[in-house]
Amino acid sequence: MRLRRFMAVTAVLALFVAACGDDDDDGGDEGATDTEQEASGENTGRVNVLAAVEPEEAEVIQTVLDEHINADADYTAELEASGNFEEEVEIRAEGGTLDVILLPQPGAVIEHARSGRAISLEDMGFDIEELEAQFGEYLLSLGEYEGEHYGMPTNVNLKSMIWYPKQAFDEAGYEVPETWDELIALSDQIVEDGGTPWCVGFESEGSSGWPATDWMEDIMLRTAGPEVYDQWVNHEIPFNDPAVVTAGEYFGQIMFGEGYVLGGPEQTPSIAFGDAPGPMFQDPPGCWLHRQASFINAFFPEDAEAGVDYDWFPFPPIEQDGVLFAGELAVAFRDAPEIRDFLERFAGEEVQCAMGGEPGSARLSPNINVEPDCYANEILAESSEIVSEALANDTGRFDASDLMPSRVGAGSFWTGMLQYVQEGPDSLETVLDEIEASWPD
Repeated sequence: MRLRRFMAVTAVLALFVAACGDDDDDGGDEGATDTEQEASGENTGRVNVLAAVEPEEAEVIQTVLDEHINADADYTAELEASGNFEEEVEIRAEGGTLDVILLPQPGAVIEHARSGRAISLEDMGFDIEELEAQFGEYLLSLGEYEGEHYGMPTNVNLKSMIWYPKQAFDEAGYEVPETWDELIALSDQIVEDGGTPWCVGFESEGSSGWPATDWMEDIMLRTAGPEVYDQWVNHEIPFNDPAVVTAGEYFGQIMFGEGYVLGGPEQTPSIAFGDAPGPMFQDPPGCWLHRQASFINAFFPEDAEAGVDYDWFPFPPIEQDGVLFAGELAVAFRDAPEIRDFLERFAGEEVQCAMGGEPGSARLSPNINVEPDCYANEILAESSEIVSEALANDTGRFDASDLMPSRVGAGSFWTGMLQYVQEGPDSLETVLDEIEASWPD
């Protein structure tokens, strides 16, 4: 519906511009269209921000924008949530109707830079040394192409987290596992006790499959290590390399474990990722464990109390430890004073602290000046510290699918993992071969 509305509006604007162009007798500039204002760099009075977030999260972020930007800016920043983000970005980028996007895939940032549609931070007048001091060199480098930077870090999230219903968990006498073998043993114990260990959901509208790739990435980091992980991301080893096969087999231990997954693994592609942890809050719990990033508690029941109704433990080490994280880079497609002002404020300490204080967004800040006391609860504050420590120790890595070319990372990898959980463990070799074949030359 949103896409149809957009196409209809675009058609109307095109007719309007054409009509104005046919009026040769009116030589004045007073009738300049919005398109002409944008081309000239004049303030259009609005900044549209397209993001791959759920509507509920968008409402929370919009409240922060209204209070900390729109209240005194000479423009209005509007966040638009898109359930089909990747498709919509491509259509609107081709049509020239994008202002700013919050892009979860650094690989796609590079593609937009290569196309010439995105605008570099240098061209917008930003001081890169100042930004590196604000975000760190690694995060800022994720949006670098041919020596210029096209992505402003605006959000990070810790992915290596397993959530559980703390009170019921403690009452059942379960203990937090510290190794993979202990995690499997805990899952077996829950099944033996008549429960279902895991609640899992991989549906995310046009982006379905990304939660499944997160499992693979967390496991790959812990079985193959950061160096091989980097080789995988950069296609220095093939996607069907034995190291990737091993990660898929570990993933399969959870997905295809007898009685492990609520509803069965074949149902997970139809369960929305935000709905998946819901049964964990039933009495008794419908499931006991849920692997998802730091933002997922924004989807928990509003009356659920951190540290009482739920808690989390780190995804346990296998051959070694590691920390997986992801985030968003703001990419500009229009060069104008209000766009620059928005980027500066949105990534600045005031707005970032305000977003950290909203449990409904559960966003961690990439801005190193944002203090732990900005966050709504200890879980978010601790998550932020873990990501920072992992970056400092070189044990942390950005989400692999987000770094890969979008044809793979937001395409065949997503769909391949859905195929794997639906078709079963014997499909792993075929799935990885097909993903490898999809890698662009």
